[in-house]
Amino acid sequence: MRGKVKFLPVGSILDRYLAYGFLRAFFISLGCVTGLYLIVEFFDRIGTFIESGASAGSILRYLAYKAPLLISRVIGFATLFSALFCLGMLARTQEITAMRASGISVQRIALPLVILSLFICQFSFFWNEALVPVFAHQAQTVFRTEIKNKQQQSLLGTADIWMRGEGSFININNFDTSTSTLQGVTIFLLNRDLTLRGVMEIPSARWTGQRWEANEVTELKFLQDGKVLNQKTNLAPPISETPDDLKLLARDADEFSFFDLQKQISEMQGKGIDATRYEVNLQTKLALPWVSPLMILIATPFALRRHMSGSMAMSFGGAMAIGFGYWVVSAFCFSLGYNGALPPWTAAWAPNAIFALIGLFFFTAEE
Repeated sequence: MRGKVKFLPVGSILDRYLAYGFLRAFFISLGCVTGLYLIVEFFDRIGTFIESGASAGSILRYLAYKAPLLISRVIGFATLFSALFCLGMLARTQEITAMRASGISVQRIALPLVILSLFICQFSFFWNEALVPVFAHQAQTVFRTEIKNKQQQSLLGTADIWMRGEGSFININNFDTSTSTLQGVTIFLLNRDLTLRGVMEIPSARWTGQRWEANEVTELKFLQDGKVLNQKTNLAPPISETPDDLKLLARDADEFSFFDLQKQISEMQGKGIDATRYEVNLQTKLALPWVSPLMILIATPFALRRHMSGSMAMSFGGAMAIGFGYWVVSAFCFSLGYNGALPPWTAAWAPNAIFALIGLFFFTAEE
């Protein structure tokens, strides 16, 4: 017959014991998974490293600057792994059985892990705000200037790009990386003494595979007598950079903090540029830190339920399948959001809502 524990205060010896085991496994798994991701990143880029003749110092700096971004991406999986390991080992040594025989519920056993996951969630948000944008931008800078040997020309990403061309300065309102299309291109043509001799205005230009092509080009020529000649032409935009070159100059959403990305969206919308992709990324910055609490809700039933506690392989495999399913559903929803099929808020938060319901159902189910 089970005894009953009427009240177990938060912060008890049992809570501290569970928290210590979870955190120890968490930091070990986070380090291992991050290390594996860095190895994968290295071998994914090794062809570029060899082709460009990058130095070992540049490669190490690139990987070091990339590490904070990789940590932010794997912290949810580290939470899942550590919850499975911590609770699974307790189940294997019959410690979970002793707790449950004392009348402690599954929910109460998992409470310290849920609380820790909420702290991890908060930490993840501030980590993504304070460190990830700075280090991700430095990683891209090292990659394009030291490894790809491209001149640093732009600091503002896919919107409001400034570049220096041959005898000109080029401003691009927006570069759509998915369709290789430039929107709102203005080219300032310069004389040898850097005085302005003309302006070319191009509403949009598309990459054909060999060069940029525009349907309409308006050229303003400033004549020596002070007059301005306005003419329509079919000239190809004098832009030597290919879409691959511009993608190196483009600033990824990971390089923006939440508030910087919010400002970027406002500026793009003010210019009439579609900012749907950035809006989805903005909501994702709020949604993804909640992966850690979700992983606790999903992992706990598989590690503690009576019919699963005897088989670590089954509990681990089941939770991994659900964890992998989360990322598949996320990728699918994000894709729908990028294409405008779902509102940005729905695309970012739908995976969390779906898996929160699944996790809560199993977490609160009767034993």
